[in-house]
Amino acid sequence: LFFDEGFIKVTGKGNKQRFVPIVGITQKYINIYRNGIRNHLNIKPGYEDTLFLNRRGRQLTRAMIFTIIKQLAEKISLKKNISPHTFRHSFATHLLQNNADLRSIQLMLGHESITTTEIYVHLDKTHLTKVIEKYHPRK
Repeated sequence: LFFDEGFIKVTGKGNKQRFVPIVGITQKYINIYRNGIRNHLNIKPGYEDTLFLNRRGRQLTRAMIFTIIKQLAEKISLKKNISPHTFRHSFATHLLQNNADLRSIQLMLGHESITTTEIYVHLDKTHLTKVIEKYHPRK
């Protein structure tokens, strides 16, 4: 997990692995999960280093994660269509809007090409206006 060092290892498409920093409130709530719910699971052999487990002590599947997100969205009466990809997209967009560099975002998302990250992260018109107002010498 490398959690105590502030990172988690993520396995993405094609079994590619990367390390993503976990900080602040995310670290706090993962600790609550690890020290609470996860400690009461009968963790199956081979899943000791898997962070999120199902009730049977095995890795959550993509379908399970999608179902959990859908149920939580319904619970709060969210009308928008939401998926795990929505969180990934929002994560990248928020980083970029707060001036994170594209290369760091690329590494956290696990994109081989920066071009993929550029397509993936949309910039709204409001953000572009703010960039011009802040950085262009003629206002």
